[in-house]
Amino acid sequence: MAAMSDVLLRVGRLNYVWTNTESLLIYIIAHLLRVEKDAAIVVFLTLNTTRARIDLVERLAKLASTSAADRKAILSAMSRLKKESKTRNKYNHCIYSFDEKGEISSTQLMRLVEDDKEIRYGKIEQMDAREIDLLEKSIAEIVAISRALWAFIHASPRISGEL
Repeated sequence: MAAMSDVLLRVGRLNYVWTNTESLLIYIIAHLLRVEKDAAIVVFLTLNTTRARIDLVERLAKLASTSAADRKAILSAMSRLKKESKTRNKYNHCIYSFDEKGEISSTQLMRLVEDDKEIRYGKIEQMDAREIDLLEKSIAEIVAISRALWAFIHASPRISGEL
């Protein structure tokens, strides 16, 4: 099983890279709406979930006024971000189970699964080397998404002056 400090260090890194990457949506919103950063911050903070923010960015990117190149770059980044949000949500909204040594042995999702006959909750996954590797890969992918968004932002004539 994974040492608690190893898991918590990675979950902390996951949250750090996620928050920094999600905040870049402010600049993407400013670019797509053709507004100043302050206005984009108001829009960003008014939408209080990651899902709502990503939905807004995707919908704005799909407007006819968005160039094909911008649309492709933004939708690609949002698709990647949505995929990684599953990992982030898992580790932020799960229950951790511990072994007899006090180490994290598994995660259990806090979600109901209902069918015609029963209600179950919480898919359980072992916190093993494979899971730690998946967590590391997710962190690396979020960093890569952040770099792609920064490259887009720096190339934008609308917002590069506000950095």
